Amino acid sequence: MKQDLPKLTDEVLLALGDLFYFWFGILWSLTLLIALFRSVKYIFNSCENGYSFKLLKCPKKSISDSIEVVGYGDLVRVWRKWFMLLIWLVGSEMVLSLVFTYIFTNLTSLFEWFNIYVLFIFILFGGYLSFILLGARASEIRIVKC
Repeated sequence: MKQDLPKLTDEVLLALGDLFYFWFGILWSLTLLIALFRSVKYIFNSCENGYSFKLLKCPKKSISDSIEVVGYGDLVRVWRKWFMLLIWLVGSEMVLSLVFTYIFTNLTSLFEWFNIYVLFIFILFGGYLSFILLGARASEIRIVKC
């Protein structure tokens, strides 16, 4: 930078574009995981439409003491269960969409319709379903009125 930058020729621009395309997918995937983890903390610390998720301190015992302010360290085991549930739901949505596409359309390639935007729609729909099923799947979580 101090001695002057090299000229931006076509070769340099193509190389920079290749680097961008290589790292974009990796960084996008990592930021999606971080955003999912952070969103679960927000869900436990907020009240929506009179209901909220409460994380229990000790689910093995019959004590129903809940953690009032949920931190990131408290969420690890619950987030793993939620994330695996989300993976199974999104995978089953993809299989159902693939069967639907194969039966009812005449596309030449089965995954012709699949892109990152469709994946995000599947994640949103799977996330909605996962919060419905999460209370029954994880014993550490209770749905309470607030």
